[in-house]
Amino acid sequence: MTKIEAARQEYKDWCSAIGIDTLEKVNEVVRSGDAISLINLCEARQERKYADAADQIFWRRHRSSIVMISGPSSSGKTSSSLRIAQQTRVLGLTPKVIELDNYFLPREQTPIDENGEYDFEALGAMNRQLLNDNLNDLLAGREVIIPRFDFKTGKTIMDPDRAMRLEENDILFMEGIHALNPALTEAVDQGRIFRIYISALSALPGGEKVHNSTTDKRLLRRIVRDNRVRGTSPEDNILRWPSVRRGETNNIFPFEENADVVFNSSTLYDVPLLKYYAEPLLYGITEASPAYPKAQSLLTFLKKVEALKPAEIAAVPPTSIMREFIGGQTL
Repeated sequence: MTKIEAARQEYKDWCSAIGIDTLEKVNEVVRSGDAISLINLCEARQERKYADAADQIFWRRHRSSIVMISGPSSSGKTSSSLRIAQQTRVLGLTPKVIELDNYFLPREQTPIDENGEYDFEALGAMNRQLLNDNLNDLLAGREVIIPRFDFKTGKTIMDPDRAMRLEENDILFMEGIHALNPALTEAVDQGRIFRIYISALSALPGGEKVHNSTTDKRLLRRIVRDNRVRGTSPEDNILRWPSVRRGETNNIFPFEENADVVFNSSTLYDVPLLKYYAEPLLYGITEASPAYPKAQSLLTFLKKVEALKPAEIAAVPPTSIMREFIGGQTL
């Protein structure tokens, strides 16, 4: 059994243990007025998982000073990284963060894809030499200047105010699409790196086969979030999704088994929550749009889901993964 399969099985066993293992049973809980209890239960489970990951980091801290985190789009990587880092602080460690997006090569060195456009998702777009040098210096206790990549100019800026050094109890957190690929850090002692894979791995079966697609769940998350904070329309998001999926297939999924920890960011209440926000957005996509068939497919599924009410949504904690998508997060 792979690590991904084991994580899915563990989640399935937990759903069975609490007696909510199908979409119909989730709907029954929501209709009965117990949605807030379900939200609280799911959040308590997530908190235990964050703590478990932090415990493993703590016990390996003398061997692993770098935590690399990756996962496909809209898996809740940002929230999960912050929550795990917070749990390491509870254990007396000091998390420090380096954003891998600051290690892009200058624009003129960025590889070109088959369409003649810059391929920012390719491993070859990363300044691996600078990254490896910085990490080795940090692990040796030396101070380094963390670069800042200016996406407007396509140039790297070295600001002395961004100097960093790792002290005895410091743990370095890094998140990005290539974080599980050993080739990204090939010059670094791999034993010093602890890897975490985060994805919405589980969906609930129904009486009919209505929704076994975690990919669609992530798309719904993305539609809701990007409409709110990035100004991306649901139509554009649907049309971009095949390209996003290709990037995941090429750069993330082949390396998922390298993870020391697999974190399943699914919750039992996430689709009922997403329905409240996503359904009106999807109805706005007209029949003339090339995104219309996919929008209708998502709407057909959502009709089988009992949506949460505003008062129930208000009970979602401000530190929840789902707040990354619907707003109101305080991490």
